[in-house]
Amino acid sequence: MALLINETCTGCDACEPVCPNEAITVGDPIYVIDAFKCTECVGHEDEPQCRMVCPVVDCIVQNPDFVESEDELLEKFEALEA
Repeated sequence: MALLINETCTGCDACEPVCPNEAITVGDPIYVIDAFKCTECVGHEDEPQCRMVCPVVDCIVQNPDFVESEDELLEKFEALEA
């Protein structure tokens, strides 16, 4: 699954610089994750870096519109790196 930033986002900017796929951008009023670029850091890290640095609990959640397996996330990572 790709991740999603919900309305509890405070706009702190902690998540954007740690995203290895550059999937996180400034939105209005909260940050936004591009589901087509988000691999939940599969291929880069063991766990999503944005979640690790986010100071708001449960701000970054699974995107229910983009249900993907670990293998699908790895395929997406490989396509983005090509």
